[in-house]
Amino acid sequence: MTKSHRILFGSMAVLLALAMVSPAQATNGYFSHGYGTIAKALAGAGVAMPQDTMAAATNPAGMVVVGKRYDAGIGVFSPDRSYTVTGNASGFPGTFGLTPGKVESDSNYFYIPYFGGSWRIGDNMTLGVNLYGHGGMNTDYPVATFFAGQPTGVNLEQLFVGIPWAVEFADKHSIGIMPIFVYQTFEAQGVGSFAPFSSDPTKLSNNGSSTSTGYGAKIGYLGRFTDRFSFGISYETEMSMDEFSDYAGLFAEQGGFNIPSSLTAGIAIHATSALSLLVDYQDIYYSDIKSINNPLLPNLQTARLGDEGGAGFGWQDMSVWKFGLQYDPENAWTWRFGYSFGDQPIPESEMLFNILAPGVMEDHFTVGFTRQFGESSGLNFSLMYAPEVEITGPNLLEVPGLQDITLAMSQWDIEISYSWGF
Repeated sequence: MTKSHRILFGSMAVLLALAMVSPAQATNGYFSHGYGTIAKALAGAGVAMPQDTMAAATNPAGMVVVGKRYDAGIGVFSPDRSYTVTGNASGFPGTFGLTPGKVESDSNYFYIPYFGGSWRIGDNMTLGVNLYGHGGMNTDYPVATFFAGQPTGVNLEQLFVGIPWAVEFADKHSIGIMPIFVYQTFEAQGVGSFAPFSSDPTKLSNNGSSTSTGYGAKIGYLGRFTDRFSFGISYETEMSMDEFSDYAGLFAEQGGFNIPSSLTAGIAIHATSALSLLVDYQDIYYSDIKSINNPLLPNLQTARLGDEGGAGFGWQDMSVWKFGLQYDPENAWTWRFGYSFGDQPIPESEMLFNILAPGVMEDHFTVGFTRQFGESSGLNFSLMYAPEVEITGPNLLEVPGLQDITLAMSQWDIEISYSWGF
């Protein structure tokens, strides 16, 4: 093994270890707004304009354009999340009132690394590797939200390992597939008060970190029809995951927590040799996953937590538009700007459980740049700001009209990466 290969595989091992212990949290529900520093600077757009090895996480067909290259980066993600309860609890038997007031979550900084590599294996084929945090959620409230006598929160982390393969089957037309291995962990604390509703109260709360592994795939097509116009489309299958066995009394289907499928399509328009406009549209199918989609009521009355029809978070499918603008004046600098928006997935009727998972973000504003050094390396930077979103709805387990719950969140994300070997 050459020295360069030892460095490469050593870097991959370090990044993999970091990814497994770094809580990942995302912004479109619990999906990331983009994958790789370049895409993040464009608000996640890029299904029709691949620029680095992490393009495979959006569209594996784009790897034929990327060619030989390595990318390694790390992001600092900072969400500010809270919930506010207005109205006093009734104290009536059979109700589940909350203490009035505002509570802010701790744990406001998360470090999320990634790595990508690609190699040509023929005149028209490329093989690669991607290691990245796909999504996740985290809340860490310092008070006993659900009267469980201890702090309340959850932590979900997801690591994706993909092996993208792409082939140019006709001039400037390619297809790609990326088999994906997934490792995820989950932990819940402070939800023991729901024990009377659980199919297995011993597997409901405070059981430490439970792990789950699974698999799926992403397939894609890229057509570069002219020098001015490209079209791309990709589909990520539902990830079939093992159950979180330590939380079989919390999630529907005895701890089931598959990862939803998604579909992304978009165009790239090269207005000039220096200016490119990207437009992507993405659907995320949260409704396919019972533990995510099942509503609180009437499910909490008709089934136990952990059963197939057990209550979940009530999330709906989410659609996201992503717009990116890139200016490359053919010198050492490339500048990027982006904006994305989508209706957040949580209905107003689902406030209570979503105190644990307030994925309410809608708008994302992004900027970034690449500073290239010579012909074969460069430094990339991205910055994302998602302004605060608040949603308010009733506490369905209290006397009607007596208590409201408001969920709020805003986010920052800064990422830096280095590219080499191209």
